[in-house]
Amino acid sequence: MWKLKIAEGQDGPYLYSTNNYVGRQTWEFDSNAGTIEERAEIEKARQQFWDNRYKVKPSGDLLWRMQFLQEKNFKQIIPSVKVEEVEEISHEVATIALRRAVHFFSALQANDGHWPAENAGPLFFLPPLVMCMYITGHLNTVFPVEHRKEILRYIYCHQNEDGGWGLHIEGHSTMFCTALSYICMRILGEGPDGGENNACARARKWILDHGSVTAIPSWGKTWLSILGVFEWIGTNPMPPEFWILPSFLPVHPAKMWCYCRMVYMPMSYLYGKRFVGPMTPLILQLREELYDQPYDEINWKKVRHVCAKEDLYYPHPLVQDLMWDSLYICTEPLLTRWPFNKLRNKALEVTMKHIHYEDENSRYITIGCVEKVLCMLACWVEDPNGDYFKKHLARIPDYLWVAEDGMKMQSFGSQEWDTGFAIQALLASEMNDEISDTLKKGHDFIKQSQVKDDPSGDFKGMYRHISKGSWTFSDQDHGWQVSDCTAEALKCCLLFSTMPPELVGQAMEPARLYDSVNIILSLQSKNGGLAAWEPAGASGYLELLNPTEFFADIVIEHEYVECTASSIQALVLFKKLYPGYRTKEIKKFVDNAVKYLEDVQMPDGSWYGNWGVCFTYGSWFALGGLAAAGKSYSNCAAVRRGVEFLLRTQRSDGGWGESYRSCPDKVYRELETDDSNLVQTAWALMGLIHSGQVHRDPRPLHRAAKLLINSQMEDGDFPQQEITGVFMKNCMLHYAAYRNIYPLWGLAEYRKNVLLPLENK
Repeated sequence: MWKLKIAEGQDGPYLYSTNNYVGRQTWEFDSNAGTIEERAEIEKARQQFWDNRYKVKPSGDLLWRMQFLQEKNFKQIIPSVKVEEVEEISHEVATIALRRAVHFFSALQANDGHWPAENAGPLFFLPPLVMCMYITGHLNTVFPVEHRKEILRYIYCHQNEDGGWGLHIEGHSTMFCTALSYICMRILGEGPDGGENNACARARKWILDHGSVTAIPSWGKTWLSILGVFEWIGTNPMPPEFWILPSFLPVHPAKMWCYCRMVYMPMSYLYGKRFVGPMTPLILQLREELYDQPYDEINWKKVRHVCAKEDLYYPHPLVQDLMWDSLYICTEPLLTRWPFNKLRNKALEVTMKHIHYEDENSRYITIGCVEKVLCMLACWVEDPNGDYFKKHLARIPDYLWVAEDGMKMQSFGSQEWDTGFAIQALLASEMNDEISDTLKKGHDFIKQSQVKDDPSGDFKGMYRHISKGSWTFSDQDHGWQVSDCTAEALKCCLLFSTMPPELVGQAMEPARLYDSVNIILSLQSKNGGLAAWEPAGASGYLELLNPTEFFADIVIEHEYVECTASSIQALVLFKKLYPGYRTKEIKKFVDNAVKYLEDVQMPDGSWYGNWGVCFTYGSWFALGGLAAAGKSYSNCAAVRRGVEFLLRTQRSDGGWGESYRSCPDKVYRELETDDSNLVQTAWALMGLIHSGQVHRDPRPLHRAAKLLINSQMEDGDFPQQEITGVFMKNCMLHYAAYRNIYPLWGLAEYRKNVLLPLENK
């Protein structure tokens, strides 16, 4: 039986931590664990997911929840409540529903204070890791039998009815993820016609029916070339010389968005080496299975720009294709021959220096899962027996996650992100005396997770920004500062500082709060918006060079509504509690940030959400940020338009339901199902509460709260519904904790800011 281990790790030559592994999540299989009843319950959950896999595609993340609730012997003893159609919601009923949610969610807290949760969904995360382990000869040691069984389960569970796999679990089939999933199944031992429900045969048919893997996007071409089932001459050039360009040039690594930089750094190393894995019998078979013509007869030069229409979200402009062709025809032949190959060798050396620097500063977690596998493989190519690769192997478990739909690879974990919102939701419930231990542990986790130092050495020379005082998306070891993660954690620490220490623990030292403020202030752009990871400011025309086909806006850092709104809220609260620190700068910051939110509002009154689905999510953040800055329905046209948008999109059942298609399409798309999404309903409810809707017409608030109350399950949980997270506009991300955090938070705000004022009135 699978067990989730929390904050476990032993420092050694290949594994180490900056804070004793606080926040670390790893899964372990114990063949002797679990009673017959517990095992049967897990099998039931797996079967139910399989039976409903085309209806609800994100997992309920049930395995660790079952484990924690059993370990804590949690039983919901508070009776459930429902509100009839014509009945008004009483304060007592709202309190009961909220208390049930609070007690259930508190029972899911880990012993180090965070809330574990799946953070996955994209289907191109896991297969490259399997391919990497196959190439390096570590497949069976990293993925023993039970691991391979669960990986295959995940692949089978998320195969679409047409035989393909989407870019993410709710997406239409794509060549990229269908090819990767097929190769993964074959590496894990399935035959050409094997797999659950004829998975391999159906996948191969989809691939061949859509033009074969010659039409795979550029990332796929790279991975297939590495594996040996594609030729490097069929890929666009990724010259490592890019990493030795002088910094005054308009195109330079320092001007790139950190994720783009970190992907193409190891990719360019592998390209420069023209690395190809071992030529095994399986690789030779794949060369036959994945194409509709003999491998040796393919004209590789003609397929470099070919991309299946199903994968094409960002068509490359002509100028980009001309650039690739020029590099391919003119530059590459020179750089691979004497004496210019000396320059290539120098470039490879510098590129590897950057890879090692990033690995060390993230404790070999790296910035994310795509980058992790590429950097790990680059280290193995440099030295198969070296310590760098062994350190990478030790951090693979940090990325693996197991649920009822199988084993998947996480983006890199959302421990700090989820916990920051969880704490704010619980504090809003005003049930502090009942959950003092939960609050103390959560407070302690946040304090222990703050990044204490900047990146090592000459970090600016390695294109890095300050990080001291920040919080990451996941845990302290990860090391990468994020503005909104920092803002949300700072809000928690500030709220805790106003509460009795015997109830919530000792407040964070002011100096550490100041460090957080410094980070946030450093990430504001000239337009008032906040970047996420590093200061924005590179020229927008660089996006014309976006080398991917399925992402948009990935070349440079941008400003984001959510980061801006979170930062406004944090700094307004900080200024109130600590009025003597950088006061003028904070005031100017808030004024400029408000102007940014007003400037980027959509014509329909909404705001585009970059990290959640989508206009509902962005509008919740924006309205919260504007309210914190003193903007209201009466004094701000942007607030009025935002409120009108939310009221206009409320559905007949009282909730909100927005399709993930809003994100790539950049226009509001309503869910096609009759049922509203509870997470989105909570976002909209809180957005309206921020804007003072209770004083104008509370009926929309009552309808939304009624839906949340009536949707609560017997144990205090809420049902898993559609996916609600997103990144880079076109790829969805499953935040499994959202279904608890936001309905709970929405009910808490409703009880405190709607029912109480109405009763007092």
